[in-house]
Amino acid sequence: MLSDSTARDRNIARARLKFLENAELPAAIVPEGILNSWQRSKYLGIGTDEVVVPYQPDYDRESRLVRAATPVLDRLEQALTGSDASVIVTDRNGWVRDRRVGEKRLSAHLDRVHLAPGFNYAEQFVGTNGIGVALEERRPNVVLGTEHFNERLQGVSCAAAPIRNSVTGRVEGAMNLTCWNGPARPLMAALVQEAVEDIERVMYEFSSAHQRALLEAFQQVTHYGDRPVLCLGQDLVLANTAASARLTGDDHRLLHEAAAEFGHAPRTRREVRLTGGQHAVMRCRQVDSPAGAAGYLLELAFTDHPADRPDPRTRPGTRTEAGAAVGPWPLPGLVGTDPAWNAVSRTVSRCARARTPLLLHGEPGTGKATLVRAAHALTGAALAPVVVDAAAPAAADAGHDLPAALRAAPAGPGRVLVLRNVDAVPPEDEAAVAGALEAATAQGTWLVGTLQGALGVPEALRNRFLEVAEVPALRHRLADLPALVDCLLRRIGPGVECAPEAVAPLRRHDWPGNVRELSLVLSRAAAARRTYRIELGDLPPSLHSAGSRSLSVWEASERDTLVQALLEADGNKLLAAQRLGISRTTIYRKMRAYGITLPARG
Repeated sequence: MLSDSTARDRNIARARLKFLENAELPAAIVPEGILNSWQRSKYLGIGTDEVVVPYQPDYDRESRLVRAATPVLDRLEQALTGSDASVIVTDRNGWVRDRRVGEKRLSAHLDRVHLAPGFNYAEQFVGTNGIGVALEERRPNVVLGTEHFNERLQGVSCAAAPIRNSVTGRVEGAMNLTCWNGPARPLMAALVQEAVEDIERVMYEFSSAHQRALLEAFQQVTHYGDRPVLCLGQDLVLANTAASARLTGDDHRLLHEAAAEFGHAPRTRREVRLTGGQHAVMRCRQVDSPAGAAGYLLELAFTDHPADRPDPRTRPGTRTEAGAAVGPWPLPGLVGTDPAWNAVSRTVSRCARARTPLLLHGEPGTGKATLVRAAHALTGAALAPVVVDAAAPAAADAGHDLPAALRAAPAGPGRVLVLRNVDAVPPEDEAAVAGALEAATAQGTWLVGTLQGALGVPEALRNRFLEVAEVPALRHRLADLPALVDCLLRRIGPGVECAPEAVAPLRRHDWPGNVRELSLVLSRAAAARRTYRIELGDLPPSLHSAGSRSLSVWEASERDTLVQALLEADGNKLLAAQRLGISRTTIYRKMRAYGITLPARG
């Protein structure tokens, strides 16, 4: 007669085969969590007879997670010597970071299925397994023998639980206990949970010691003087006013990466280019605590890069004897270091000073009018540009046609006349419009024409403009995005910031409305924010979707509902599905259909 566990294993095995054949499963045979994982695995196309996982041999063997887990694993390794069990620690993404095995036969089996340091055992690669399910659902679980999606894993059972940072609440990794199938399986979950609690306690002690060391170092340096100082730890950023006023979250990341390269050399100085294009000379030293390296203390000095600093003897926008343009002219209120943006900025500035008629083209919202206003202001003129729209001339001077509206515009030195949508001038008005533009130029007015594309301007009108320049679309200058975000947020209000994790969806978006669309998104996000800074959940649902096709009104509404539910559930797909009254498989299918991309949360 079969034991209860053996009979259960055979029932699960038969149910799995029926599931793979798309047959209806008997009620209550397969636990709900296992069935959900099977559905995800099948949807992702995971193989059932071969373990194929990515390998990453180079990783940080001194990470805080590994150092916190090491004493716990050392203790467990002694207790497991000679037993048919192993303990494994992975990071939050499923990469195996350490493994201890009690006996050689099990070790050889784990090697054959690549459950070893450097390999990834996330559910998306292996299918249903203890590590993958624990990280996917963010809760402890047990996967017994035949419950594994891949047949090569069905000779073992495993229990796993997520390891959380008790300070931030973020999932840092997972602890897994694997052993041959046998009667001791019910005790596995309790053993894993106890080990997880031990690791979390060590990590908390590390965090506390690190934070105390960073705070003490920061206070010592900032006690005297007001030079910019920044302290960077894994879970802590300290900055005095002189540093916080000049740095963004992306700058913190860049400086942390630079500091990590020579934190052991405290007298070394290094120049770092920040996200807004400005440069900082950084002096760095590593801060140590009783628990190990806590982070870095940076003393900063902000300076212009020599290559971007104009020669005081050279007029801005001119060329050197070698023919190379000097650095971009700093137009007031504008930011950006993209070469195409710098080129058009120099051209517009030069034309403003020389009063050279300019035809400026670019997509809507790229900043054509803003460039003109900034360059005009730089000449010292106090009068605002006069704008006449060829598509709606009455807006400038009610009751007049286009040529009359242009002739009625104030003219003379210090004046700017902007003709929007030059390509919209009616053919019957071309000669009269050309005459009005020529008359304005003769009186000393700076003439600027704008349009979306370079083509479509009649020859008679094109001859009125001596220079042509293109303003690049935002999607073509995404390196400027962090600086643009900071600049636009300063216009929205003092003290408004953007969280570093909220920048990623901004970078992925195509921005068909360009800078104007970015400004609108930031304004709405700032109005809806719940803290001092814009968080991921404050961004509109459309920014969490990478789909390229146009959506119907109903599809856009469904996408927005899915994104909102996922954000409210902190990325937990199971919880989001329950709240929406749909299956988790449907959540996955819809996310793929709409290109919804939400970063993993702890």
